[in-house]
Amino acid sequence: MSQQVIIFDTTLRDGEQALQASLSVKEKLQIALALERMGVDVMEVGFPVSSPGDFESVQTIARTIKNSRVCALARCVEKDIDVAAESLKIAEAFRIHTFIATSPMHIATKLRSTLDEVIERSIYMIKRARNYTDDVEFSCEDAGRTPIADLARVVEAAIRAGATTINIPDTVGYTMPFEFSNIITGLYEHVPNIDKAIISVHTHDDLGLAVGNAIAAVHAGARQVEGAMNGIGERAGNCSLEEVIMAIKVRKDIMDVRTRINHNEIWRTSQTVSQICNMPIPANKAIVGTGAFAHSSGIHQDGVLKNRENYEIMTPESIGLNQVQLNLTSRSGRAAVKHRMEEMGYKESDYNMDHLYDAFLKLADKKGQVFDYDLEALAFINKQQEEPEHFRLDYFSVQSGSNAIATASVKLACGDEVKSEAANGNGPVDAVYQAINRVTAYDIELVKYGLSAKGHGKDALGQVDIVVNYNGRRFHGVGLATDIVESSAKAMVHVLNNIWRAAEVEKELQRKAQNNENNKETV
Repeated sequence: MSQQVIIFDTTLRDGEQALQASLSVKEKLQIALALERMGVDVMEVGFPVSSPGDFESVQTIARTIKNSRVCALARCVEKDIDVAAESLKIAEAFRIHTFIATSPMHIATKLRSTLDEVIERSIYMIKRARNYTDDVEFSCEDAGRTPIADLARVVEAAIRAGATTINIPDTVGYTMPFEFSNIITGLYEHVPNIDKAIISVHTHDDLGLAVGNAIAAVHAGARQVEGAMNGIGERAGNCSLEEVIMAIKVRKDIMDVRTRINHNEIWRTSQTVSQICNMPIPANKAIVGTGAFAHSSGIHQDGVLKNRENYEIMTPESIGLNQVQLNLTSRSGRAAVKHRMEEMGYKESDYNMDHLYDAFLKLADKKGQVFDYDLEALAFINKQQEEPEHFRLDYFSVQSGSNAIATASVKLACGDEVKSEAANGNGPVDAVYQAINRVTAYDIELVKYGLSAKGHGKDALGQVDIVVNYNGRRFHGVGLATDIVESSAKAMVHVLNNIWRAAEVEKELQRKAQNNENNKETV
């Protein structure tokens, strides 16, 4: 049996289901590139049949990613498999992941079918997927509640039909680690052709056991683990990949398996996913939480000072967390900023140097000193807002006080036109938003407003994340400045640009669809 555990990331498919606002194609690609740098073996990046937007994002990622296998999800439905293959065909090699429920409850109440019919359908769809690729994964949905005899029948038939990976999901997070281990062992005992496929597991965290179940399964012989960075996902979330990866690394003394992950990229990838998905990481989150390497007890602090291994089973550096913080000033040149970004592990493709340096100088003039966490925040915003902007905030001012009604004036560039408006509001942020809405006439409903400090001290950068409803869809925006009102205004302008870009993408997709129809009529 191979000693390598394949890491299958589903942040962009299963993980995205937990988000309040859908990610843009550009945001998904940014996460995919981070996952590729981290070294995931397979990344499941969407469900192409679900929408034209998902199809486009899968296609874009398949075109770009070279060092990880790109995968798309498909139900055991002909159209799903055909559309998945169409979205992926631009890649040199790809995986189709198809699934169907196998538990008695799901078969009877959801599918209104029988186990024999499920097996027959699975065989047909796996063979259909094999017409497009020799890398086909098959999942037994709700395997955790499927009797082992039934599960073994399905798995044997799926492997015989051509599935190269068999995934065993604990779909509702119901199974205990010792039970899940027994399921994997049972498959090895009862499926005669089990050696012809890789056994995978996909665990959910409804009982807080996702990582425990995954590790138990690996110990029992599973050689692929599916999960999401930071454990994001619907309900209580997915298995946290960074936890599984580090558990395998730290406990190699008993696990005797390995991954091909670049551990130095774990921290940055986690932060990238958190920021783009607008899902803050809890301070006490294992591996990547801000408190993961903090010691407040005097006894612990004394022990760490004498020997870090007294209370640390891994180091911050082992996940790429650089604890040496340097500062730059407005006198620091472009070369110094670029060198520091390189020292922190950034590549030139991660940011636009011209834009980053301009933002750095403006911040340095305000703060005097710019620290690593400031640079990282600027680089993130720089990447998020590097596309041409239809809307641009040229100017704003606010008047407010404890006994006064807040009044805001804004000047907003809308394409080639510059518009100005003023409005009152319930506080300075609301006043700015009311004025911006007057300029655009967009019917926007603010759903969520979040403020976080990027750095330390009274002059720390403030990042504002907002989620809005517009025409039945949710959009996310982010703004960064030392002034909270300015951050808030920038976040709303970012939302407006995301809405505008989404409309432009929709127009382009409609144009392509119309062209395809016209071509069919011509033929």
